[in-house]
Amino acid sequence: MMKLLMILAFAQLTFVSCEAQTSQTKDKKNTMSEAKKNPVYSKNDSSKVNLSEEEWKKILPSDVYYIARQKGTERPWTSKFEKFEEVGTYYCAACGNSLFKSDTKFDSGCGWPSFYEPISKSSIIYTPDNTHGMQRTEVQCGRCKAHLGHVFEDGPPPTGLRYCINGVILDFEKAKETEKKFNEKKS
Repeated sequence: MMKLLMILAFAQLTFVSCEAQTSQTKDKKNTMSEAKKNPVYSKNDSSKVNLSEEEWKKILPSDVYYIARQKGTERPWTSKFEKFEEVGTYYCAACGNSLFKSDTKFDSGCGWPSFYEPISKSSIIYTPDNTHGMQRTEVQCGRCKAHLGHVFEDGPPPTGLRYCINGVILDFEKAKETEKKFNEKKS
């Protein structure tokens, strides 16, 4: 019995130690990625961005690079934006291009943030995607061609479209007017 208790105590200590080490690693990763400056990120510049993969790799955090440049997919229901309900604008995390307004976001139940309409026709590029034995339409950022996700024809009115977007590739800015009204109520 004593031996079993010692083994359990050692296992718990090891788990706590590993968890603390993982947390420190995550903190360092965030600090390092924040220290990297992305010279192409702008919410005002609409000029096209054309960088080499090596340049993208240097300026993007690894999780954003994986989605944006390697056409990766985050696990469903892991995005902080999947159930997010703030009022504002969603931008491309790679370049700052405006993509979607929050009033076009809806809960599709698919596990990824979903929208029924982009901000403008030029904010999104549509490309055929025949990978994994499926025929889909990939959506890319209209400014930097980052992979965002896919669009499907099973969305709500008025468009009938569902833009299924990886949350990792999204940045969000709260609407100024909403924030102003909220602060006025608090006073």
